[in-house]
Amino acid sequence: MQEAGKGNHSKKGAPSGSHREHGNDGGGQHGGGHSDHHAHMVADFKKRFWISLALTVPVLAMSPMLQSFFGVTELHFPGQMYVLFALSSIIFFYGGWPFLRGIYDELTDLRPGMMTLIAIAISVAYIYSSAVVFGLQGKVFFWELATLIDIMLLGHWIEMRSVMGASRALEELAKLMPSDAHKVMPDGSTQDVPIADLQPGDNVLVRPGEKIPVDGEVADGKSAVNQAMLTGESKPVDKAAGDTVIGGAVNGEGSLTVSVQKIGKDSYLSQMIDLVEQAQQSKSRSQNLADRAALWLTIIALTAGAITMAAWLVILGRDFAFAIERTVTVMVITCPHALGLAVPLVVAVSTALSAKNGLLIRNRNAFERARKIEAIIFDKTGTLTRGEFGVSDTISFSDDTDEDTLLRYAAAVEAHSEHPIARGIFAAAEKPPAVEDFQSIPGKGAQGMVEGRQVKVVSPGYLRENDIPMSDPKIEEFNQQGKTVVFVLIDDALKGAVALADIIREESKEAMARLKEMGIRCMMLTGDNRQVAKWVADEIGLDEYFAEVLPADKSNKVKEVQSRGLIVAMTGDGVNDAPALAQADVGIAIGAGTDVAVETADIILVRSNPMDVAAILNLSRATYRKMLQNLAWATGYNVFAIPLAAGVLYPWGVLLSPAAGAVLMSLSTVIVAINARMLRIA
Repeated sequence: MQEAGKGNHSKKGAPSGSHREHGNDGGGQHGGGHSDHHAHMVADFKKRFWISLALTVPVLAMSPMLQSFFGVTELHFPGQMYVLFALSSIIFFYGGWPFLRGIYDELTDLRPGMMTLIAIAISVAYIYSSAVVFGLQGKVFFWELATLIDIMLLGHWIEMRSVMGASRALEELAKLMPSDAHKVMPDGSTQDVPIADLQPGDNVLVRPGEKIPVDGEVADGKSAVNQAMLTGESKPVDKAAGDTVIGGAVNGEGSLTVSVQKIGKDSYLSQMIDLVEQAQQSKSRSQNLADRAALWLTIIALTAGAITMAAWLVILGRDFAFAIERTVTVMVITCPHALGLAVPLVVAVSTALSAKNGLLIRNRNAFERARKIEAIIFDKTGTLTRGEFGVSDTISFSDDTDEDTLLRYAAAVEAHSEHPIARGIFAAAEKPPAVEDFQSIPGKGAQGMVEGRQVKVVSPGYLRENDIPMSDPKIEEFNQQGKTVVFVLIDDALKGAVALADIIREESKEAMARLKEMGIRCMMLTGDNRQVAKWVADEIGLDEYFAEVLPADKSNKVKEVQSRGLIVAMTGDGVNDAPALAQADVGIAIGAGTDVAVETADIILVRSNPMDVAAILNLSRATYRKMLQNLAWATGYNVFAIPLAAGVLYPWGVLLSPAAGAVLMSLSTVIVAINARMLRIA
């Protein structure tokens, strides 16, 4: 599976469901060339449509069939048929050029498709009508030809605009990065320079309200940074000296001096754009299915067209002109356009939507498999927990000292210590008082004067050495849960205790509940002892846990779960969990932050939020549903369309013209595009 993930990083051309005349023949750097070519094609179809439509008006006015239908006879003039031929020729070669060029591309690739059908249809109508003008007995189809080309151009124009709307993720991401930065010079002044001129180690000034120009570390200043467009975080994130910032995020009300760390292709935004581009261009199993269906539909359409012509000519005895009109209608109405777009449009929308919410897809096949996940294994530290000590419980042994006072006094003493336990206690208290005469008790704790009282924060060993009795049953419970317990003495009297543990993320419990609602078994891997593992599992509602697992054995635990016949996802931090991520059916790296290039993960979740795991699995299921809906519509529509176009309802007075067939075909394509755009993250 790891190899499959890496394989997705090769630059690929467009999915074969896209068409060359659409400009989907690869992407430029960060999608720029791709989007520019796409915009050019939209403008080209628009121009061809309006010019062809203008020429169609006199063609309609001069068409004998329409004149006869409306009872008009005054428009006849010498050489009318030649003028009609000339105008129709311009429409055929200018308006029909994208389709004529498309048939060459498709047949060169030995993949006949929509362009082949349209080109054959308009060519048959044009050649036959031209022959009638120059002496062949029959009737001309110039008005049908002109309106058919008009409607096909209009349908392509509308469809291309829908495709552009679905694929705008790269353009929007690229726009996030400013072009210039305020570089801080050696003398302290600032100079505006292009971002391309910056080097790692340079300092840049970011004023309030400006976009941060580079990935880096805050060297000076304090502010709240809005990075919602990059990571999906809804609230601004506080940043101060030592914190990392992402290029493209919007600075809040404070000024920041940022030390440049990553530039160019190494920056978070650049890596993110590359991942989105690769995901949109990578081919999934559903796309291969759509491609095969489109090829077979083309073959069926050509066969149905030939049978239709033979049936009307030989069996039913109708004239050649009538048979050609039915044949052209069959080929137009069965164009596999909607089928070709059914999957690519959903892919474009889902990858854009996921990237906007900080959910980056590296491997589309793995993303599709995610809908089938039956069990998900989480690494504990840094994934379900924060990976840092925090206060979980505070208990008081004395009526004259409440828990809040106990914690504040303990935090005051620990304020001067860099020990992880001390930092955890200090962070848990609000505005602890100042401490005087601070002293360390080597190997046992610390002490100091707080608000005129002597306060000691000590280990259980200190109590044993000094024969201080302690028999509260809650302490034994904390020990069984694997928590670290320190005791607080005030004026040499034992007043209470503070228990610390690796802090469980607030979102973990809700994430497990949501995953269980989806029918997924939730498990945990940890190197911690069984007491700690059991406590975490009970707190957040896990179905199963594996404790005391060495990093090298994590992949074996994944195999063990897979051996039960379950499709398994592994979620970890992407570093020491790499073998397990590679072994799982779907590897999910969580909390990657600005380091999005996690080689062994199939899906990368930027935020350290377990809820995003549920979100990506929901998106996988929703994406697959949209693909099935589009494929069902695009193929099922033809069950009714082909007989209708062939004229089975003719005895009851229902007969479709080629132009009407083109309207139905274009409507089918627009329905598929709209359905794809309705995809949302649950």
